[in-house]
Amino acid sequence: MINRELIRIKIVQLTYAYYQNGNRNMDNAEKELLFSLSKAYDLYNYLLALIVAVAQEERHRVEILTQRAVREGKERPSTKFAENKFTIQLEENKMLNEFMEKQKQTWSDQIEFVRKLCNLIEGCEVYQEYMASDDDSYEADRELWRKLYKLFIQDNEDLDLLLEEMSLYWNDDKEVVDTFVLKTIKRFDSKSGTHQELLPEYRDEEDKDFALKLFRATILNADTYQRYMSEASRNWDFSRLAYMDVVIMQIAIAEMMTFPNIPVSVTINEFVDLAKLYSTNKSGGYINGMLDTIARHLLNTGKMLKPMRPETEPKE
Repeated sequence: MINRELIRIKIVQLTYAYYQNGNRNMDNAEKELLFSLSKAYDLYNYLLALIVAVAQEERHRVEILTQRAVREGKERPSTKFAENKFTIQLEENKMLNEFMEKQKQTWSDQIEFVRKLCNLIEGCEVYQEYMASDDDSYEADRELWRKLYKLFIQDNEDLDLLLEEMSLYWNDDKEVVDTFVLKTIKRFDSKSGTHQELLPEYRDEEDKDFALKLFRATILNADTYQRYMSEASRNWDFSRLAYMDVVIMQIAIAEMMTFPNIPVSVTINEFVDLAKLYSTNKSGGYINGMLDTIARHLLNTGKMLKPMRPETEPKE
């Protein structure tokens, strides 16, 4: 699940924190990086578990309404949403259950939020259309939750605040992790039953190696990379730069120099986007130009051997 976009985000955060910390220890910093990435995978599982928590609350509501209907001789409520085929499969998923059994936090600790989420879902048009439809297929049940996730979980300020209280590591993870939850929902197949595979923590060991290698190169070669910045621009004045800009360019240079298979244009694009997210309003355009200049300088001076690939222009 953990991809290079998320890895770059974590390395920007932890490199900045490393220089703000007076007691710098590389071994501890690497452990913190891996722990921070593991917490993103925790979030992925917790968000899947939130879907299960909603289903369980809905089942409880149907049970209460059914008991009332029996007492009053009225029509029993529909169980269609409470017994949604996709959510039952997710609830019984072996990988998710194994994960949740090891955790101290559960959504039962946040039952008021779960109930509020249920109320929002029950009041929306997508839910009403689903309940009125005669389509009782697994595909319809799964598609409903893809829509509901986008409507009420992907963009939910209350949930964002709650997750921040649950773990400080989740402040900036959710936007990326949401994409993996939606991908997981889409991949679910009724034929897989309880053995449906969730996304692994790492797609492969290469991504874990990428994280450690990029972080080490960034920290251990900091003086060299900052010298490259100075050489590329003789009028460079570090005191006038946002400190985060320096950190982002340092990591970008580390990636250019350390990973020959990643095109320069890809590296520039990725770190320009991070500059827009983490630094000033003007940082994106400025870092775009500077990284392009630095990359050409490294190429012209023989310090970087891979080509610029001018056919792919950097983002503005």
